[in-house]
Amino acid sequence: MSIPQPTATERGEHILGVFETAFGELLAADPAAFRVKFRKMAGSAFAFYRGTACLFYADLEREARGGPYLDERTGRVWIHGDLHAENFGTYMDANGRLIFNVNDFDEAYVGPFTWDLKRFAASLALIGYTKALSDGQITELVRIYAAAYRERIHALATGAKGDEVPAFTLETADGALLGALREARALTRFALLDSMTEIREFERRFSAGGGTIELDAATRYKVLAAFDGYLETLPESSLARPDSYRVKDVVGRRGIGIGSAGLPSYNILLEGNSDALENDVVIYLKQAQTPAVSRHVTDAAVRGYFHHEGHRTVISQRALQAHADPWLGWTELDGAGQLVAEVSPYAVDLDWSDIDDPEEIAATVADLGRATATMHAAADDSSGHSLVPFSTERAIDAAIAADEEGFAELLVDFAHSYGARARADHQIFVDLFRNGRIPGL
Repeated sequence: MSIPQPTATERGEHILGVFETAFGELLAADPAAFRVKFRKMAGSAFAFYRGTACLFYADLEREARGGPYLDERTGRVWIHGDLHAENFGTYMDANGRLIFNVNDFDEAYVGPFTWDLKRFAASLALIGYTKALSDGQITELVRIYAAAYRERIHALATGAKGDEVPAFTLETADGALLGALREARALTRFALLDSMTEIREFERRFSAGGGTIELDAATRYKVLAAFDGYLETLPESSLARPDSYRVKDVVGRRGIGIGSAGLPSYNILLEGNSDALENDVVIYLKQAQTPAVSRHVTDAAVRGYFHHEGHRTVISQRALQAHADPWLGWTELDGAGQLVAEVSPYAVDLDWSDIDDPEEIAATVADLGRATATMHAAADDSSGHSLVPFSTERAIDAAIAADEEGFAELLVDFAHSYGARARADHQIFVDLFRNGRIPGL
């Protein structure tokens, strides 16, 4: 796709318009949170890119479903929605296995599968630029990602029924992925609890400070009522021990991620799977956001499928992530959809800061291509959700097969053009921000 090159002034006005649509209400409600978010985004072109999925999809909107490799099926699959190179990491699945996979499903939706691949490819160009890789080296990395994705999709599409491609675990992963899994394995629930709580009168409670906010009685009551609603959304397998859900304490919280500025959030301390204090569990309840991609997918069947954004986030994650967090659920608070999940002691994000050897970078990128394909293939007619009633991997496999040679080149061209666009946009954004041009700040 050819990215237009407006003047800096024209592009700045466009960026401000997209920000107003995406962030306007939340920014007005909590400008301090957005000052923090925007300061982080000002730090680098990649941080800016991470925080502006809204701008990315506004730029892709004209493509809709008419782009290369897209048809009535491949333009309507479950997608991650914010698939960049740092949205991968570890989690403990419902079977107690440590898994390395895609994470952070706040932006997940139904749309063109190529949008995930393009968003990742552009992020790879930005990381490559940061690491002073040449354009030729970046091209090769994008081709490696495309080839690994293609190979895994084809294997999933043509494998015998019941065949399962193994997940990235302590037994199957290597390189940077294995390093993240080993780091996660060294973490403990006790250490997480020790960082957030304390023992008072023989019971665990949240500690003061560290971003926690004490709640008044009325807010606490509303949060607990929302918690009761959340319990009704859990699968039966998660409710085997009802005492696990005994509430010990509730607090508000601030200082959450770059993509969640201005969204109300709460932590809830639960009994866990035994009376032992070291088995207590912390879950968070967070107002779910409108995914950026949803503003550019107008399919009424998709929009009408979800009760609210909390429901949408959870259904999307359960579709895209095999054996998802057993604490994952949704509820409502003050009329807004809420996402509920565990504050996991075993979550480690992929850290690119020490991945500098060209061979290690290439191997990591290939693994992420395979992980992307596995994610796309998980959510289709076999996942139990009626919104995508066909085999995603077979549809994507057939679409790519129609033009094998063009597939990698599509991503290469986009990576370079949009990577350059994002670097220029970052500088425009910094100038807007530091000169007081962003309304509400």
